[in-house]
Amino acid sequence: MRGEGGAAFCKECRERKDNEGETDVQKTKLGISVGLLGAAIYFMGLFSGYMVAVLLAGYVLLFEENEWLKKSAVKAIAVMVLFSILIAVANLVPNAISVIDYIVSMFGGNFHIAFVTNLINAVVAVLNIIQKLLLLGLGMSALSQGTIAVPIIDNLVDKYMG
Repeated sequence: MRGEGGAAFCKECRERKDNEGETDVQKTKLGISVGLLGAAIYFMGLFSGYMVAVLLAGYVLLFEENEWLKKSAVKAIAVMVLFSILIAVANLVPNAISVIDYIVSMFGGNFHIAFVTNLINAVVAVLNIIQKLLLLGLGMSALSQGTIAVPIIDNLVDKYMG
């Protein structure tokens, strides 16, 4: 595969090859590989939450030129936001049951549905596991500048990043 200036690129790892066939890893302005920075954003989302991931993604969007890296940064934040929204929506059900219980208890009654609360807690636990596995998988694949398809998020990223 040929790129700018006739330079060859490895089809498997997408790294630039010089004339002797040695690969030339794409570097960021920080001096680390593009894949490593992309993986760092996913792993920061997994291990440290929003703050560091958003700061790294912001840096990438403002200062880096690699399109794969920019899309990966946005995808990492989008995955985190999607799962946060899903968990928040799921937790609305027990919150609504609690509100009803408080109102009913003012009149000496009791309203509690343990089954629904336990079911929602199980759903939230499953969502947390899926999020962690997805961020871990995306981070590992980012090391080689790859990705894992997440159709909902990929469509949004492609739509708004063109």
